[in-house]
Amino acid sequence: MAKTPVLTPRADDFPRWYQELIAKAGLADNGPVRGTMVIRPYGYGLWERMQQELDARIKAAGAENAYFPLLIPQSYLAREAEHVEGFAPELAVVTHAGGKELEEPAVVRPTSETIVNDCFAKWVQSYRDLPLLINQWANVVRWELRPRAFLRTTEFLWQEGHTAHATREEAREYAARIHRDVYADFMANVLALDVQPGRKTARERFAGAINTLTLEGMTGDGKALQLGTSHELGQNFARAFHIRYLSEEGRQEHVWQTSWGSTTRLVGALVMMHGDDDGLRVPPRLAPVQVVVLAVKDDGTVLPRVREIAAGLTAAGVRTEVDDRTDVPFGRRAVNWELKGVPVRVEVGPRDLANDTAVLVRRIPGSKAPTPIGALPAILPGVLEEDQALLLAQARGRRTARTVEVSTVEEAAEAAATGWARIPWAALGPEGEARLAERGLTVRCLVAADGSVPEHDDQPGNAAVVARAY
Repeated sequence: MAKTPVLTPRADDFPRWYQELIAKAGLADNGPVRGTMVIRPYGYGLWERMQQELDARIKAAGAENAYFPLLIPQSYLAREAEHVEGFAPELAVVTHAGGKELEEPAVVRPTSETIVNDCFAKWVQSYRDLPLLINQWANVVRWELRPRAFLRTTEFLWQEGHTAHATREEAREYAARIHRDVYADFMANVLALDVQPGRKTARERFAGAINTLTLEGMTGDGKALQLGTSHELGQNFARAFHIRYLSEEGRQEHVWQTSWGSTTRLVGALVMMHGDDDGLRVPPRLAPVQVVVLAVKDDGTVLPRVREIAAGLTAAGVRTEVDDRTDVPFGRRAVNWELKGVPVRVEVGPRDLANDTAVLVRRIPGSKAPTPIGALPAILPGVLEEDQALLLAQARGRRTARTVEVSTVEEAAEAAATGWARIPWAALGPEGEARLAERGLTVRCLVAADGSVPEHDDQPGNAAVVARAY
């Protein structure tokens, strides 16, 4: 008799599989207000690890952390017309507080460009104050009409960087540095996410920016997911907020700016890009728990040995947890750890101890083998690195296999039904992009002929990556 699957198979209903996995792996629950979510401890543990890794890279790029208010005067958003127009449909506005109507409504932070730049105008006086490099870890609210846990929620967590520079070249270089050294490096080398770096078209760029750099990932069902962006803001906000500095030559100049961000969407990306029909698969470098040591059952000798094994692995630098809940059926516990995607299980029972072995279960390749207990501290660090590399290779293989080179709008639409299409931008252009939009398809980014990020939209040889997106 066939075993009933724990999750709906991805091939049958990918969105349903995703929602079931979020719930059964203990990542998040729906909040009481539509579109909000409660991030449960295991899901928040993943986010905390992401924060730590990203924060280290952000600080290495010279930015310092600060915090700005959640409530922003509504008039601030009106100072930059394109910016407010881009965010107007998503705003949550506070009109009453303390039992009476406010003199000026306050917007619940959708992003912080306006309030940050009001401060920058006070902080920047001279070229000696530049560059000014600020990052904030915070929550934001954007009233989401089609919510989906982690991917699109009314309230989400993120980091947002805001910088001011003396020249356009410095700002451009810094935006590219964040895109490359912070986001792309973190996503590939920690999250094992295969990402396509590129440049957004004018239609898709951030409201108020002169250029947006993006990183796009392919989900398990062949769609696209935007994973992080870095924007050149030019001098639009500097003019709106009067951010000027006295140059070395004694002239008053407007600063050049960037902003950049990544969000809890990355947790959803982990699920959609690495998950399988048995649950999540967490990259070992990210995993809060890299190895769980499970007691199959206890006869008085197993639990002490399980704790001894775990202590040895911890001493070897492996993030380890003990599962000694022998009052819970072993099968149920094993399935639970499969769902959570912990990279390695070390299963120990009385029969294993009789042979001085444990069963080593590797979640990412799906292998299982008896292993000498004494060898575990020496071999597991290498096993974890092997599985980290395998996860990235699998993601790259999927994108390569499901990306089709095309030459017409019709071919692009057909290819995007099951994966991505690459079409010469010269053959598509803004008119073709508008035709694709009518079919629910977007140009995710522009890529140079050599695969790098192009300097300009109309650079010869540019290709457009077309997909249906989450």
